[in-house]
Amino acid sequence: MVFLKTDEEVELLRAANRLLGMAYGEVAKAIVPGVTTWELDKIAHDFICDHGGIPSCLGYEGYPATLCTSVNEQVVHGIPSKDVVLKDGDIVSVDGCVLLNGFHADSAYTFPVGEVSEDVLKLMRTTKECLMLGVEQAVTGHRLGDISYAIQSHAEGAKYNVVREFVGHGIGREMHEDPEVCNYGRRGNGIVLKSGMTLAIEPMVMMGRRNVIIEDDGWTARAADRKPAAHYEYSVCVRNGKADILSTFDYIKEVLKERFI
Repeated sequence: MVFLKTDEEVELLRAANRLLGMAYGEVAKAIVPGVTTWELDKIAHDFICDHGGIPSCLGYEGYPATLCTSVNEQVVHGIPSKDVVLKDGDIVSVDGCVLLNGFHADSAYTFPVGEVSEDVLKLMRTTKECLMLGVEQAVTGHRLGDISYAIQSHAEGAKYNVVREFVGHGIGREMHEDPEVCNYGRRGNGIVLKSGMTLAIEPMVMMGRRNVIIEDDGWTARAADRKPAAHYEYSVCVRNGKADILSTFDYIKEVLKERFI
């Protein structure tokens, strides 16, 4: 069942997403060679809790952390660890959720660590472009498949592949609501989008083949061919004419400056 949100509920979602964005800004300050993903997780956890939020991922179906930190060929759901030390040239996708005032926020950003190669930066830029093209389709009267097609066609046009095992989703009082938002599909297919639908749109794009493997921890999904992957995500509200982006990367941009993608 798809729940349409009132204007008041949309503002509560925006507030939750702002808190998550602020937490990512704090995480961005710490992403340098030598930091562990466990340290990044603690920064986010403490900031969210200190500002009245609840880390939605922590304990979700047994997940043991506040963030998912997926490094290089890890696509999604990488578990933060004291043993994972970021190195110069790495990329790390940071994905998390916040519960605030009864509503969940969800967004993701892929960070460069030190100096990243140009081919990996191109992957990151293309994935961010996929996100924005998908968001452009989240308007009243379009169909769900229009979002999916925009993401898939742009990624594949750049000779990349999109993940099919993991998808975006509705978001609101639950972290995962209907409908599923695939990163592949056909224009004109799927449900008609209505004003007040709130969606988490999250392209996950692979430099190599689209096949993924779940690692022994039962969570981390990595590229089967061990080539890099990138992941960006916004929570948005479907509106007439133009989607309302509820998430923010502004706090990340303040930290990364010219390195912001």
